[in-house]
Amino acid sequence: MTVDEALKRLRDLGSERVAAQHAKHGGGENVIGVKLGDVRKLAKEIRSDHELGLTLWDAEVMEARLLAILVMKPKMLSADQLEELVRSAGSTQVHDWLVSYVVKKHPDKEALGQRWMTAEAPMLARAGWSLTSDRVAKNPEGLDPSSLLDRIEREMASASPEVQWTMNYTLAAIGINVASLRERAIKIGEKLGVYRDYPVSRGCTSPFAPIWIDEMVRRQQ
Repeated sequence: MTVDEALKRLRDLGSERVAAQHAKHGGGENVIGVKLGDVRKLAKEIRSDHELGLTLWDAEVMEARLLAILVMKPKMLSADQLEELVRSAGSTQVHDWLVSYVVKKHPDKEALGQRWMTAEAPMLARAGWSLTSDRVAKNPEGLDPSSLLDRIEREMASASPEVQWTMNYTLAAIGINVASLRERAIKIGEKLGVYRDYPVSRGCTSPFAPIWIDEMVRRQQ
């Protein structure tokens, strides 16, 4: 499939109603309005096509970039290429798919994640904290959760919205998974108050760290 054919397929699937939803939920302004499930179906039809993925990314359209993420091959990206993709993601929706489906499968993810943790570019820092929260939950060896809490306590309240979200994930991950630091993580969450009044749907857990930690620990018990 050529890039023009892929873009036409996406445009044929688009609607103004879905475009408005994407824009509202972190999709950015350059959207077609394709349902995420339809993007996945098209990716399954195309299968892996790394060069097509790179070309689709350059179209700078949200759904084209989501499709690109699903068809490109993570191991064919150099570390520099991957960093540029993360830096240029343009929207949190694209960024989070990129981290989930590409960055987490890249052989250099650990080194890159550590470097991005101190990056000034918001999308890089968001990715760094996202990888760190994942490590706290699944593979904490080599991490210093207490030092991470120090940084979160100093920086999260004033961090950009993009970075604040995944810093908060890390705060919650420490509180949930590191019993010896649970009380401190909850106190930091209470002190900073980030997402205290975040609106959530009925039946969903608040992202406010103290509530989130308590609820996940309760479920584990």
